[in-house]
Amino acid sequence: MSDLGANPNAVCWYLSGQIEESGTVRQIPISCSPFLVGRRTGLALSLPCQSVSKVHADLRLIGDGLRVRDLASTNGTFVNGIRITDDSNVQAGDLLQFGNVIFQVIGAESNIAPDTHTIQTDSSESALAMVQFDKLMSSRAVVPFFQPIIAFDTMEPMACEVLGRSRLFGVKTPNAMFQAAARLHQEAQLSRLLRVVGAQSGAALPGAPNLFLNTHPSELQSPGLVDALRELREELPELRMTLEIHEAAVTEIGVIRALRNTLRDLDIGLAYDDFGAGQSRLLELAEAAPDYLKFDMKFIRGINLAPAERQKLLATLVRAATDLNSIPLAEGVETEGEAVTCRQLGFQLGQGYHFGRPAAARDYAARYAPPLIPLGT
Repeated sequence: MSDLGANPNAVCWYLSGQIEESGTVRQIPISCSPFLVGRRTGLALSLPCQSVSKVHADLRLIGDGLRVRDLASTNGTFVNGIRITDDSNVQAGDLLQFGNVIFQVIGAESNIAPDTHTIQTDSSESALAMVQFDKLMSSRAVVPFFQPIIAFDTMEPMACEVLGRSRLFGVKTPNAMFQAAARLHQEAQLSRLLRVVGAQSGAALPGAPNLFLNTHPSELQSPGLVDALRELREELPELRMTLEIHEAAVTEIGVIRALRNTLRDLDIGLAYDDFGAGQSRLLELAEAAPDYLKFDMKFIRGINLAPAERQKLLATLVRAATDLNSIPLAEGVETEGEAVTCRQLGFQLGQGYHFGRPAAARDYAARYAPPLIPLGT
């Protein structure tokens, strides 16, 4: 029986996390003391996970504080990654782990709604991501999303970019994933995992679109990139693929030229991403011209309302890309006006929210599946 109601000014505590891996992040109030956690139904917090014991741990409210105790669980209870053998104090912002299920502890005054509480510190967010990263990699818990790339002449999708997501609390976004990977020097491994899972999932999409697969700049310094691409081609011999490299990563033209030749042998296209995001180096890039040149959204944003001089300059860059036998692609198209102007300026392809937001494979397939042909026609 909780004694929280006896003191309306008492500190309230919450556990923020996912009860199921594919579920949404929830904030669960610690509304009684002891607060039992385990796999068994009927407990204060029931976790349907085999790594959690039937009755795994309990939380106790001691004054304004909170303590956790492991109840001889098989896979342990952890506070900030350290397995506890006795009861332990818990602070706001700590990471509390039962088996493989992780929560962040949130403390707030009882008159503050839990869904308005923010993460305590950047350091606790980083710690959470680090704990989850191993699970992300070992269980391949990444979820590919697909964003259409539209051909302006037909206004139909001819390709899609593969974007990485996950359902794991703390590493849901690419930024969070790669921040955790950077601390472990595993950016290249994460990039390869995202590419492989994305290609495998994208192979089943309707219309067999050309999949634009991203790289991390660290991969260009790794000898494993070519071998990984060769393995992917052997696994998916019919898949249409294009490798995206950020323009800023193109620092050694000789290396990129050799990679481009290898990609051609593997029947994989090459795209330079975010062209113009930094210093535009079109003449330098011409020495290893890509199949696709993706113009950064800073060129595209509001281009329909831009002065004639700016539009003329962009049209000149587009023509230069075309003269290099590279297909110019406008990134970040968000309005009909931008789409119309990009087409008028010579762009052949477009990508952005105006054409479609990134979507999971099932949603993408439902939107772009070819129409059924009635029987007898």
